[in-house]
Amino acid sequence: MADQEDEELKMALRMSMQKESPEPKRSKPGEEVSGGGGGEEGESPEVKNRRRQRELMAAAAEKRMLALPKNVVVEKSGGSGSRVVECKGKSVNLVTGEDKNVNLVTGEDKNVNLVKGEEKNVNLVKGKEKNVNLGEELSLAEANELFSMIFGCEVTRDILGQWTNQGIRFSPDPDTSMGLVQHEGGPCGVLAAIQAFVLKHLLFFSDDLYMVSPSLSGNVGLRRLANKESAGADIFSSLSEEKKSRALVRGMCEILFMCGSNRRVVIASLRTLDAILEGPQGRSGDEVISKALEGLSIESGANLQRVLVINTYTSSEDALQRLEALLPVFRSRMGAMLFLISALLSHGMESVQADRDDPSQPLVTAPFGHASQEIVNLLLSGEAVANVFDGRMDLGGGMFVKGISTTVEVGFITLLESLNFCKVGLHLKCPTWPIWVVGSESHYTVLFALDTKVLEENELEGKETKIRRAFDAQDQSGGGGFISVEGFHQVLRDTNVNLPADKLQNLCSSGYIVWSEFWQVLLDLDKSLGGLKDPSGLMGKKVFDLYHFNGIAKSVMNGNQVSSGNDFPVQRPRLTKLRVSVPPRWTPEEFMSSGPSTSDPAGKDSVTEVSKPEPSQHAPLVDCIRTRWARATCTWEGDPPSIV
Repeated sequence: MADQEDEELKMALRMSMQKESPEPKRSKPGEEVSGGGGGEEGESPEVKNRRRQRELMAAAAEKRMLALPKNVVVEKSGGSGSRVVECKGKSVNLVTGEDKNVNLVTGEDKNVNLVKGEEKNVNLVKGKEKNVNLGEELSLAEANELFSMIFGCEVTRDILGQWTNQGIRFSPDPDTSMGLVQHEGGPCGVLAAIQAFVLKHLLFFSDDLYMVSPSLSGNVGLRRLANKESAGADIFSSLSEEKKSRALVRGMCEILFMCGSNRRVVIASLRTLDAILEGPQGRSGDEVISKALEGLSIESGANLQRVLVINTYTSSEDALQRLEALLPVFRSRMGAMLFLISALLSHGMESVQADRDDPSQPLVTAPFGHASQEIVNLLLSGEAVANVFDGRMDLGGGMFVKGISTTVEVGFITLLESLNFCKVGLHLKCPTWPIWVVGSESHYTVLFALDTKVLEENELEGKETKIRRAFDAQDQSGGGGFISVEGFHQVLRDTNVNLPADKLQNLCSSGYIVWSEFWQVLLDLDKSLGGLKDPSGLMGKKVFDLYHFNGIAKSVMNGNQVSSGNDFPVQRPRLTKLRVSVPPRWTPEEFMSSGPSTSDPAGKDSVTEVSKPEPSQHAPLVDCIRTRWARATCTWEGDPPSIV
């Protein structure tokens, strides 16, 4: 029987090799075929031969499929009669059409390596016919341009070593398990930006970490954490590895889509690791990848071109799946550099250079190899601009420099602003979520809160701003702080302040009104009359907690051994909780006083102290915090937080 089937198949193939004229065009139903009836009797020998050929081939193919094992499924694909074959544990090649395109469909073995033509364009179909591009190469010119953009023409081996020996890994220390650990200087700007987005998903989108296809849109309503204040840093010690990994994948995906203007994502990987990714996962997988990277050196664009492969996605679901599959690669020593390359290619090399004020300088700064402000801004805002102010600054003569053009999800503050080297705009200072990358002269860390209330403007501060603007609009003294009686009445109308007759007469008795006297009256005036009297006595004071995370591993004493007297240093990141107290903007730092008491005859010469500043501690981080909350005071336990 098998011999007969083989003979039929061979006969069909021989007949297909014969040179024959094309089959005549078939008649539509109801039309007569010239030369006789419409059945087989009227067919020419050539037509009969072709029909016989098709029947033999169909019969042979049908018998072959009936003989296949039960775990093989044959389905029709679209288009020109091609077939898709899905087989668990077996590889099946099916060539269709004259273009000789090869489709390989596998089930669970996932071990596929096909190259189509000279373009090396590989298509892998897994499961339910889902197409995944295994990667494309950069041209040598593109690789040289990319390498030069990042490192410049003269880069030291030390800087290259910093950027090719930093993985994106969570800290193994329970107290800082939510943090990415850094072992060398250099890539801290990349790690801090990723860390900020990881915290966003861990703290404010924790429920979404279990969703298959979360929305990455920025138009998501604020979600406040309930009862998180009492949890403190202990909330991080119970995080599962799965939850942290999901937050990392979503954070990375969000950054890359933002860099790609929410239209596309480019994900960079290494060609040498393609086969390894299909092997064991977890610790053993990390060890295999680490072994495979031994001896790999990237010192030029040519070195980069030989090992780099990229994938481009427009679907967030596909990008998330690819990033999840590549987590072992990003944990490897090449992780930070690969993510930076992914962000630059997502934005586009031409767009990156167009954003910059001076595209001739490398993005990794000499002599210490730190991430430039352009890298940090790209990862936080999707724009590789060099400045941190809002919008752009016109320098005259048609020249201008660019800053941050829109509000961001996570923000940025810097010590350099407290030193008057720059001015951070509101776009970065007031992000959507209470998370900030903190910059110093040489390092990037992360500051965050557990509650979005810290972002809300104080009610009294907002009202003070409104009244002060109305007062200044009537000030004709060139900023002297006093206005005419007529202008004062206009201020009262504009701000809906209803002063009692006696207070109004006292203020207007001299013929002009001084701001400080008016303000003292407002502080003692009930809110129902448009004043700012606060029954709580806090007078708009805000108190909240912030957390500071420094991912660089430093030697600290193992606190668990204090009682035994066997302290020993361990390498780990640091997480510090700070208690922040912010007085109202209008109060002096030393104290806040009320006006003379009308009920106490002796009160006209007495000053009642309402609020004294709390004892505070100082560190450079406090100066950074004060650029966001003026005159804030901070306290903490243990060693001061470090931003270097």
